[in-house]
Amino acid sequence: MFENAVYLDNAAATRMDERVLEAMTPYFFDKYAVATSQFGYSLGVDARDVLDEARTEIAAVLGGDPETFVFTSGGTESSNLALKGVAAALGDKKGRHLVVSAIEDFPVLHSARSLERQGFALTTLPVDADGRIDLDQLRDAIRPDTILVSIQTANQEIGTLQDVGAIAEIAHKKGTLFHTDATHSFTRVPLDVRAVPVDLVTVSAHTLHGPKGIGGLYVRQGTPIRKWMDGGFQEFDLRPGVENIPGAVGFARAVALVTPEETARLQGMRDALVERLLGIPDTQLNGHPQHRLPHNANISFRFVEGESLLLHLDMRGFAVSTGSACFSRSLEASHVILGIGGNHERAHGSVRFTFGRYNAAGDVDAVAQAIAEVVAELRRISPLGKR
Repeated sequence: MFENAVYLDNAAATRMDERVLEAMTPYFFDKYAVATSQFGYSLGVDARDVLDEARTEIAAVLGGDPETFVFTSGGTESSNLALKGVAAALGDKKGRHLVVSAIEDFPVLHSARSLERQGFALTTLPVDADGRIDLDQLRDAIRPDTILVSIQTANQEIGTLQDVGAIAEIAHKKGTLFHTDATHSFTRVPLDVRAVPVDLVTVSAHTLHGPKGIGGLYVRQGTPIRKWMDGGFQEFDLRPGVENIPGAVGFARAVALVTPEETARLQGMRDALVERLLGIPDTQLNGHPQHRLPHNANISFRFVEGESLLLHLDMRGFAVSTGSACFSRSLEASHVILGIGGNHERAHGSVRFTFGRYNAAGDVDAVAQAIAEVVAELRRISPLGKR
């Protein structure tokens, strides 16, 4: 373990802010009661009030009312609840057809495929070379029996942003619900549900210096949805189980600590790194050059295996990833890079860099220099590089 390691995998997980931990600590030791109704004992009532305060604060950032925000264990559960909950509510009433994009994160993609195995019809929209869906193809894909369109706000791997407002408008004009996975964009890319008519939004704390194991789902009032886990009646009878009050408090505090100024600083470091890395021969930026997450850079290096580059950087004290966090332990080619038209060589040579609060400007120079050296050495010993 390097004492001064440079961590550039903030899309996978972020270091918790000490101020978040400070806000959470009392609810582990002194105020540990579960939330009870107004007729319960005082410690439980206090816990209920704290939970409601956290819910109100997070919902407000999305432009929603407190009763529209359901706490979950994270983005995976939120997206499962969105897709399977709507399917349970509408599958026997309106229809059994869903639309997703080909480069969705696995919680959405695998939930949709699970429903497909249960008899639902699934349309998977292709994306262009930058990772964006074609809006005309979306219009054509929505049928009278379509119950849900689920298109991510931002891609977890290449950072491409979708036109969520246009997608929501198309879905509603066609009479179907719209869910977006905003795990990697919240709160770096503003989303106001009062202006954008999205029905369900997945968010999570672990990507914005909050605790792991807590997330949420915005559910617009009146949206048909049923819980998909059995248990109690917590979270408006949509998510059973004892509420994670320390996590909810930490989530709310993490949301409050994100500022536009900080996001602009991350984008500046991202832009500087992209400029440096594209100066290396035979490199390519993956994702849309403008419509992308402010803290994400994904670069493919020809004649180099991403895993080899990752390991060499790790030995030098740099933490980066090949593809999304879900792919980091897999030898499979990224479905995202393949989805934007890349081949297996490009997919296996892609590396993702994501900045966070604890990165400094000097990290850009350090990692860019290390990558230039490592890429040159790997190409020198590679038969493809020599050729």
